[in-house]
Amino acid sequence: MNNIRINFSIKDLENLTGIKAHTIRIWEKRYNLLNPNRTDTNIRNYSLTSFQKLLNISYLNNNGLKISKIANLKEEEILIKVREIASRGKVEDHAINALKMAMINFDQVLFYNTYNHLLENKSFSDIFYTVFLPLLNEIGLLWQTNTITPAHEHFLSIHVKQKILINIERLQILEPKPASKTYVLFLPDNEIHDIGLLFINYQLRSKGYHTIFLGESVPMGSLTDLLEFFEDITFVSYFTVYPSEQDIPDYINQFNELLLKKENTKLLLLGKKLTDLNIQDLPEKISIFNSIENLVKEL
Repeated sequence: MNNIRINFSIKDLENLTGIKAHTIRIWEKRYNLLNPNRTDTNIRNYSLTSFQKLLNISYLNNNGLKISKIANLKEEEILIKVREIASRGKVEDHAINALKMAMINFDQVLFYNTYNHLLENKSFSDIFYTVFLPLLNEIGLLWQTNTITPAHEHFLSIHVKQKILINIERLQILEPKPASKTYVLFLPDNEIHDIGLLFINYQLRSKGYHTIFLGESVPMGSLTDLLEFFEDITFVSYFTVYPSEQDIPDYINQFNELLLKKENTKLLLLGKKLTDLNIQDLPEKISIFNSIENLVKEL
């Protein structure tokens, strides 16, 4: 417990809650919602309690309560209101806030309790699309702005991965249909961000497809081995950090030349690195998708 983070700057609060620093200052002055400590140079410093309170205030405000009304609530009344709104069905925002707290404090129990509560009313796929995916996107921005450390990001990523792997394991005993079609999932050299690819693997397995998950940093040349074993192969990859933008056209052309010559082969690609790629120049057997959900719909 000595490692729990207890102090936050106003910029930290802005990044973690989505409420602008200017708005936080107004709420402090006008409604006395938060009482920050101040350094000798008059810089605001917020406690963990203030962070938790602001998350709850943000949740209530986003669900239609005016800030003037929230300001008149006692601390325990704010918590009751949050529980009331969460119980009426819009639980995603509340769950995302709880998982942020779990990440900030490396609190595994809070992570699992939040996840298990979501499972009472949602499928695993729903949880991934409506809670995990938005949270992971936000965490990436928080890391870039130095609000959290790589340790926080890894804590959250590992626990999300564990949930995907558990759900994949439950599908492993199913016979693939059709057995002749194979999906090979891999990440290019130096790419290690595999959560999206793991979830695609889960979706493919849940639809009864035969998949081979190769994971991180797979050299292109080593994929040729698969062509000797399977006749109908769809390769699937996710470009998050690598290849670099300038290297992507060459990578795609090399892949097309090396691996897509056989009749029943193709490549499906996702990832933010592909955002600005001109799809008009793509080889016929290569397709790009702007989201996991859209790719899954095409399967």
